[in-house]
Amino acid sequence: MDSGVRGDGDGRFPAGPREPPEPPDPLGPFTHLALLYRDEREYLDGVLPFVRGALAAGEPVIVAVPAERLRLIQDEFGTDPAPRLVDMRVAGRNPGRIIPGVLRAFADTQPPGAQVRIVGEPMWAERTAVEYAACVQHEALVNLSFEGRRATVLCPYDIRALAPQAVADVHATHPMILDAGSGRARDSDSYAPDAALARYNEPLPPVPDVLALAFDAEALGETRHLATDEGARLGLPSARLPDLALAIAELTTNSVVHGGGSGALRLWAEDGFVVCEVRDKGHLTDPLAGRRPAPRARRGGRGLLLVNLLADLVRLHTGPGGTTVRCWFRR
Repeated sequence: MDSGVRGDGDGRFPAGPREPPEPPDPLGPFTHLALLYRDEREYLDGVLPFVRGALAAGEPVIVAVPAERLRLIQDEFGTDPAPRLVDMRVAGRNPGRIIPGVLRAFADTQPPGAQVRIVGEPMWAERTAVEYAACVQHEALVNLSFEGRRATVLCPYDIRALAPQAVADVHATHPMILDAGSGRARDSDSYAPDAALARYNEPLPPVPDVLALAFDAEALGETRHLATDEGARLGLPSARLPDLALAIAELTTNSVVHGGGSGALRLWAEDGFVVCEVRDKGHLTDPLAGRRPAPRARRGGRGLLLVNLLADLVRLHTGPGGTTVRCWFRR
């Protein structure tokens, strides 16, 4: 299955002198730009002016990109004051975690009314097809999550490594496109985040013939214990079993409370992961469910959010016929 990402050679970038483009200025309360780059120089020419402009203006700024890109940024700043740096391969391994656990976690702790700048790179060549779909959904939801907020989010994309469909998805999920080669920002002529969300709200691949547990309100505790024991048998490390147990507890409870009173749980091993899936008859209508930071004063409403924060990957399919949530935990 095609992930939409292509590798290119040994991963190194050709260098070459080039005048850096002008940094994109914040264009309103919220701006979401895709930075299209082709090599290391274009990457730095697009990211560094954006970051240095924020530092010069006294604006909070965070750079959340894969570790190999972080090293490029660190080398440029040396001993100078640098932005906050986050390894997106770790913090954003599950794309559903990026908005609540990285972007909003940073923006929401800044002073009220502060203009915030964020560099977020959610896509890299090793992303699988299942992860890729979650990345597109993440990018489409950034716009909704930050609507009306004073923030500028710059998302770099290596267009040498992207398949044509992936390039189209970048344009569909970002209202503005910045070409690092020319330094020019323009409106996307195919911006359609709702259509992108709908396109990747696709039925998940078939489940193998594995342990299946039907549950209702009376069976929640027993279901959680049986599933945790099965996770241990499938090779999930003991340190991760509490994460699996909590995710199962949240998902099955949600099914009982919001999904028709019952559901079905399945567990299996797949490509180095323990995978759990919960299906019920509910229809999830909030596109930011599981990605909306929960106010500290509010009780409840954290079920899917906790699952996104705990699991290595979460995929969800929902419609009038029911909802399926599938979670991956690395063995």
